[in-house]
Amino acid sequence: MTQTVELPLWLFVLIVAFAAVTFASHFLFPSVRWFFRRRLERAVARLNQRLERPIEPFKLARRHDMIQRLIHDPQVAQAAADHAAAEGIPENVASEQVRRYAREIVPGFSAFAYFGLAIRAARLLSNAVYRVRLGHQDEEALRAIDPKSTVVFVMNHRSNMDYVLVTYLAAERSALSYAVGEWARVWPLSRLIRAMGAYFIRRRSRNDLYRKVLAAYVRLATRGGSTQAMFPEGGLSLDGALAPPRLGLLKYIVEGYDPDGRDVVFVPVALNYDRVLEDRILTSAAKAGERRFRARIGLVALRLLRQLWLWMTGRYHRSGYAGVNFGRPLSLAGFGAGREGDITKPLARELMQRISAIVPVLPVPLIAALLLRHGALSRAALEHRLEDLIAAMPLAHVHMPRENLSYAAGTGLRQLMRRGLVAESEGRFAPVEDRRDLLAFYANSIRHLLPQDGAQPDGDRVFSAPANLNAASARS
Repeated sequence: MTQTVELPLWLFVLIVAFAAVTFASHFLFPSVRWFFRRRLERAVARLNQRLERPIEPFKLARRHDMIQRLIHDPQVAQAAADHAAAEGIPENVASEQVRRYAREIVPGFSAFAYFGLAIRAARLLSNAVYRVRLGHQDEEALRAIDPKSTVVFVMNHRSNMDYVLVTYLAAERSALSYAVGEWARVWPLSRLIRAMGAYFIRRRSRNDLYRKVLAAYVRLATRGGSTQAMFPEGGLSLDGALAPPRLGLLKYIVEGYDPDGRDVVFVPVALNYDRVLEDRILTSAAKAGERRFRARIGLVALRLLRQLWLWMTGRYHRSGYAGVNFGRPLSLAGFGAGREGDITKPLARELMQRISAIVPVLPVPLIAALLLRHGALSRAALEHRLEDLIAAMPLAHVHMPRENLSYAAGTGLRQLMRRGLVAESEGRFAPVEDRRDLLAFYANSIRHLLPQDGAQPDGDRVFSAPANLNAASARS
């Protein structure tokens, strides 16, 4: 026992390293984790005092614990057993698939990443790209929502900037948890998105086991009071118009709703832009007749560098206005009262109707609609048509920059001419023929609000909302 043992230096260093790691993991790391956990809890407590809806414990739970909770959910366990029997595979193989799906779905929320980094970055990016305007919002109705209920923001999907814009504008209300598609599952973006509380979904998956795991997570999040944000259209609009709702996530929320537990309150949110950054990609996909499109990372980086160069040389111009409106909340308990059977479809229709009613009407969509409808117009004729059109939409939410119709017309024209969508000839402005699809993309965003063109994607009713010509700036 007292004999001298000779070891190579590298082996001795390796043994000491393993011993140090073992000591730290058993004695030091738990104390350090507890210390930082306590500091985090105090920081979150202070943060919750200024939030309209405090961060629920569900969102703050450790990711590992949430994965285990999801794996051992009775409905998920039964689904794994059924899947194993149907596919003729061992149950442990099906359980491993469940574990993989759970790790893919469950986020790892970080209050520091969300409120320390994401909110500031969202504010900076939103105001750098657009003139952000927060229009209609029923503040009294929003404040009247039961604090114990689960709030779900439901939005039309115009651009990937939707995530950024709503995160920024809802910063004083709560931390939002988004359902994010496969496009964001790239390193290091995926880790940042998980830290912001978003969860990944496979929108096109037909795997029943995967859907059961996803449904279980949505049910746990909803019952846990986690504030969520979702796009009922299920994807970006390819033609600019509102699309029929898809029922996936909404159905999971309805099926997981417990009448004896928390109420679920849906808050409609409508967004619109003078310029959608992905408009060419989306219209090209519409021409091709397929939704499979991807912006190459090199192309995105090149465009960002170009915009940075324009900013450095003093030639940068923001991409017009971005408008956001918040609609009248809808209680799931109230909507389902007296209704029998599955209420998912009527609920989806009602939510889309409320969203369509509050879509912001901005200068570029207005000018695009007028030029497509009437052809070449002089500046005076355009302003006259614009005045008539706005008068014919008394219930729409029109954003009038500086409350000046002439300035609004000029703003819309400048944006369209700068991008080569409209050309001026002999004092008349007309659409550029090979760019009409892009003009239609913007005009379609308010098509359902225009007179004599009010078909809804989910029916034949025309919905609109109280007029509001004075949208507040969201700049801080």
